[in-house]
Amino acid sequence: MTRYVLLLRGINLGRNRRIGMADLRELLTAEGYANVATLLQSGNVLLDSGLPRGELGPAVERAIEKRFGMAVEVILRDRADLAAVVAENPLAGVADDGSRFTVSFLSGPLTTPIGELLAGVDPVDDRFAARDTEIYVWCPHGLSNSPVITALGKIKNQPSATVRNWNTVQKLLAMMD
Repeated sequence: MTRYVLLLRGINLGRNRRIGMADLRELLTAEGYANVATLLQSGNVLLDSGLPRGELGPAVERAIEKRFGMAVEVILRDRADLAAVVAENPLAGVADDGSRFTVSFLSGPLTTPIGELLAGVDPVDDRFAARDTEIYVWCPHGLSNSPVITALGKIKNQPSATVRNWNTVQKLLAMMD
């Protein structure tokens, strides 16, 4: 059995696409996953599974669609992946507020370098860096005022992504132990 964090994309944002975390835990436990836990209401799930990595995400997506009637993409990482996200943080010397520092978890590697994707965007004071299947963004003036976060949200023809702030990333890693 491998411990995974599943990051559900686009749930519980506003009134639409609502999934209660207790209902989600119940569903995943009934599906045979072990040690199911959630963090916050934004679709952070930890569980143990014997399924191969490539089968786990689609299996959970099918179960969610069947039970809740909505398609939800699942992006997953194992403990080693998440530990590397934290340990290899390229903005560690800059980002000093975990609520203004985000990681976009991608479903696959970028097909275009991050610098090209954000060419023409004036980052003002924002800082960003990409690593494998993550994009780190430091937004010292807040996420809602971030030109980089706004631009990333408009990019097409790249792997899908789901964003978590640094505080959440660190809590998820701690919960994996």
